[in-house]
Amino acid sequence: MQKVEARQALGFITPALAGLALFTIAPVVLSVIMSLFDWPAWGERTFVGFGNYIALATEHPGFWPALRNSAVFALLYLPLNLIISLGLALLLSPRIRGRGFFRILFFIPVVTPMVANVLVWKLLLQPNGLFNGISTTWFGVQLPSFLTDPQWAMVMVVIMSVWQGMGYNMLIFSAALEQLPESVIEAARIDGARGFKMLCRITLPLISPSVFFAGVMTMISSLQVFAQPQLLTGGGPGNATIPLVMFIYNQGFKFQEMGLAAAAGWILFAIIIGLTAVQFSAQKKWVHYEV
Repeated sequence: MQKVEARQALGFITPALAGLALFTIAPVVLSVIMSLFDWPAWGERTFVGFGNYIALATEHPGFWPALRNSAVFALLYLPLNLIISLGLALLLSPRIRGRGFFRILFFIPVVTPMVANVLVWKLLLQPNGLFNGISTTWFGVQLPSFLTDPQWAMVMVVIMSVWQGMGYNMLIFSAALEQLPESVIEAARIDGARGFKMLCRITLPLISPSVFFAGVMTMISSLQVFAQPQLLTGGGPGNATIPLVMFIYNQGFKFQEMGLAAAAGWILFAIIIGLTAVQFSAQKKWVHYEV
């Protein structure tokens, strides 16, 4: 009977295992191999060892600007997303009438197709768009061309991304806030905890596991950003908004340098793994789990 059940179980999981091997394991192994070769899309492949990694670090003119852009985006996007999401979750307390409607309202951009979101923001940010029209008509101030100004383009990508993604973390924080033990909150109020003191000393420590989870996932997604700059600015002006993932895409599918693209992808993977490991190590000092 055990052998029969084992064969039946193996039969049920075989399609999943085949899909995992075909669409996950095989591409990962192939990308490692590609990163060690001069691998044009068409033509002869030449083994170069770590030559692609060395070329990216020392010779390629676009790698370090792309890495810098990814770092700038992550450093701006991560705190803004967490602070705004937590603020919205705190504002939408059970005492707010219609908070379900507001939750849906703030979550809509998360599930709306990215192309639609970008189209709306392009209409708002164009020189003859809504923002500039209101500024010119009401205040007589001509706003800069946000999407073509190197100083403003990345800022607009960050703002648009925060607007698009804050609803997800807002729901995580809202769920955590609803699970706060009433006895602890009541005891803190009796002891005189109010406002900012209540937030820092009681609320944040109690929801620190959710903050940690949101921080890790938001950090990973910020370093993998691609669609927002690709659709909103096209990476411009110049290379001001080309993140590392867009650099990888361009190297692989635009310039047909698959080896360089694979090497850059593994560098990004190493950066994400390293930062995640640091976060997991640091969380022992500030994340408080219930015993």
